[in-house]
Amino acid sequence: MAYFDLQVNGYAGVDFCSDSLCLEDCRRACEALRADGIGGFLATLITDSVSSLEAKLGRLVRFREEDDLVSEMIHGFHVEGPFISPVEGYVGAHPAKEVVPATIEEARRLVEAGRGMIKLVTLAPECDEKAATTSFLTAMGVTVSAGHCNPDLDTLERSIDAGLSMVTHLGNGCPVHLPRHDNFIQRALSLSDRLWLCFIPDGAHVPWFVLENYFNLIGLDRAIVTTDAIAAAGLGAGTYELSGAPVIVDEKGVARRPGSSNLAGSTVRGFEVADHLERELGFSAEELKRVFFENPKKALGI
Repeated sequence: MAYFDLQVNGYAGVDFCSDSLCLEDCRRACEALRADGIGGFLATLITDSVSSLEAKLGRLVRFREEDDLVSEMIHGFHVEGPFISPVEGYVGAHPAKEVVPATIEEARRLVEAGRGMIKLVTLAPECDEKAATTSFLTAMGVTVSAGHCNPDLDTLERSIDAGLSMVTHLGNGCPVHLPRHDNFIQRALSLSDRLWLCFIPDGAHVPWFVLENYFNLIGLDRAIVTTDAIAAAGLGAGTYELSGAPVIVDEKGVARRPGSSNLAGSTVRGFEVADHLERELGFSAEELKRVFFENPKKALGI
């Protein structure tokens, strides 16, 4: 079974966020993803200046036009930021200096640069005044997801009413320590009947017993899994880059920015996601297909 991954920052030494990304490298990453069980994915770009994101999107659009394999594998783009929370902990591995409030004008620039191929945008609802940008993106056919954020319940509900329909890597993109009850994870779970909830099943982002609790609570009909892979995926321990800044991968495959307790993407591979869910949570082939193929495609409308 070939899976569908809606969040891939890079793979096999290739960083889709790199300013120096070339077609040969992009093709090499696509080949490695396909060999590891991914049949299609969204190339993901993290927070940068809007002008830099425009250039990166234009480059990926061109690569899809020039190469059949790249076009076959990259089903679209996921733009994670720059409209996220700049608050420490919530900003995660994203460069806080490039974070900006959401505006329709800058969202339009990104959509136009992506030539209709932006399928998913992660933003912070509390940084989108009156959910105006969420409404705009939804009207443009883009799925909008809450991530790297801390909206109160009213703000989250307002964003859902405006079209927001997903949460990016629930349990992550937030401080290591949170208030016991009133926190974004609990708010999102309370609205799980209206949201697609995404998880990174690598054993590091969410402990297995916690992930099992989440699945038991929300069921699998609204659950999605993703690798959130970075360039270090498949390469072992070492120092790598994510969007031009260093990431240190330890012997267990856990990636962090130097000196940070927050995780910086994942090194898990497609077939490992399947193996983990089968071994740790007893998933069947049909359940794997639902959360790692059918649900992400339904959530994106593709």
